[in-house]
Amino acid sequence: MFSFNTIKTTILLGALTALLVAVGGLLDGSYGMVLGFVMAIAMNFSSYWFSDKIALKMAGAKEVPYAEATELHDMVATLARDAGLSKPRVAIIESDAPNAFATGRNVKNGLVAVTTGILRILDRREVAAVLSHELGHIRNRDIFVSAVAATIAGATTMIAHLGQLAMIFGGRSNDDEEEGGGGLLGGLLMIFLAPIAATIIHLAISRSREYGADRTGAETGGDPEALASALEKLEAYSQRIPLHVNPAVSHLFIVKPLTGFSMQNLFSSHPPTQERVARLRQMAQASSLSATNTFGRVGA
Repeated sequence: MFSFNTIKTTILLGALTALLVAVGGLLDGSYGMVLGFVMAIAMNFSSYWFSDKIALKMAGAKEVPYAEATELHDMVATLARDAGLSKPRVAIIESDAPNAFATGRNVKNGLVAVTTGILRILDRREVAAVLSHELGHIRNRDIFVSAVAATIAGATTMIAHLGQLAMIFGGRSNDDEEEGGGGLLGGLLMIFLAPIAATIIHLAISRSREYGADRTGAETGGDPEALASALEKLEAYSQRIPLHVNPAVSHLFIVKPLTGFSMQNLFSSHPPTQERVARLRQMAQASSLSATNTFGRVGA
């Protein structure tokens, strides 16, 4: 049975595809459109295939062997087993800012990274809930979905930029003059607004996947209340201790790591934390999951 977030993501990906086709149609299948599309696919395919290496470098994370983080490795192994996944690799970011992310091109090549700050601030149960969320991203194949969305959004943006250059330097065609100003104005609006629309849709997909990972992590980890409590702490601390990472990987983290940018929710890669917490607490009230968690209770 498809979840609402899966249906929503499919619709958004369809909207991105339609936007790409519309922008490509304006350029009448030109060589530049094809070249831009191929370049976008190549860049995003590379990003997807080497996503773990790129994310580690941009986030300043270091993969750690079992001997250096025994308890963390054991916890990840237990949660991965419960989620029906292969144990992902483990990495640590040396930072007081509490945060975490997951990456990897598929369920057999996953990686989970946490900051040293999150291990100090959260209790054992909350850390387990955060790790379950990150394993939820791996289980839901969110890295693949993000790569597809990035490919289409990137191609749309590149093609639109080619169209902008063509209009700026190519002048006005005879067809445009015969159609009058309406056709030209519509084309201009489409070409200049398409990248903005593609970005908004891409971010909406990212927000949808966060909700999905919250639900999957709460269900497989068995503790929606602990995840809600962890998110509240992470949101509060992120306002005081920003995590300085490359903006290109900020969408991977469980809470938005870059503070100091006041943006509306429409342009955010993460849904409002208050809404995520409310949904998780509804799950906790509607089930007995929190009573059966392996790692104890919040505050224990």
